[in-house]
Amino acid sequence: MTASCLVGGTGLVGSHILSTLMNCSTITSLDAFTRSNPESPSTSKLRYISDLDSTTWPSLYPLKTQVFFSALGTTARKAGSFANQRKIDYDLNIALAKAAKQAGVDVFVLVSTSGASTTSMIPYSKMKGELDEAVKALGFRHTVILKPGLLVGTRTDSRPGEFAARKVASMLGMISGNRLKDSWAQDAEVVAKAAVKAGLDAIHGEYTGSVTVLDQHDIIRLGRTDWLDI
Repeated sequence: MTASCLVGGTGLVGSHILSTLMNCSTITSLDAFTRSNPESPSTSKLRYISDLDSTTWPSLYPLKTQVFFSALGTTARKAGSFANQRKIDYDLNIALAKAAKQAGVDVFVLVSTSGASTTSMIPYSKMKGELDEAVKALGFRHTVILKPGLLVGTRTDSRPGEFAARKVASMLGMISGNRLKDSWAQDAEVVAKAAVKAGLDAIHGEYTGSVTVLDQHDIIRLGRTDWLDI
C-alpha cells in the first residue's frame, strides 16, 4: 500500500494522474497541492494542500509519503514572461523535489518533455533539460522521468500552435487506430497512466539503477496496458 503526493493536478496530464491515483487501490492516500479551492472536496483518501502562494508549498510538504508525482508546468504566455515561467517550471519544481527528498520520499516521478536537453537552443527545452538533471542530482532512491511528445487532450489555457497540432494528432489517431499518432503525440490520459504505473513499479523495485527515463514508446507501452484495477 502506497502513500502519494502530487503537484500539477489541475493540468492536462496532472488531472489524469490525480484520477488514476484515486482509482488505484494500491494508493492508500494522496496529498495534492493546489492554489485554489478544488471543485471536488477532500476525502478519506484525498487531501488538498491549498495555498494561493505557491512559494509556501515546499514548507507544507507532507510527511510519510513514498512517491511524489510532478506534472507542474505553465506557459510563458500564462505566466507573463519566460522568467516567470521558469519560477514555476524550474524553481518551484526543484524546491518541492528538495522538500520531498528531505521528507523521506523514495520515488520521484517527473513529467518532462521529449525535447528536454541542457544543450538545446530552445529556452523552454533547455530549462526542462536543466530540471531533469537537477532532479537526478537530488539522489532519490529512484527517479522516473517521462519524456512524452505532443500532449493530446483538451487544455483550459490557450495554446494556438499546439491546438492545431493536437487536432491533427487526434484525427490521425482516429483514422489509424493511433498508429500514425503514437510516435510523436500521446494522449494525456495515457501519459498519466504510464506515470502512475512507473511510480508504482519503482516503489516495488522493478527498475535497476537509480534513474529511469521513459521515452514515447515506453509511455505508450505502460499507459495502454490494462493494469489499473478500476
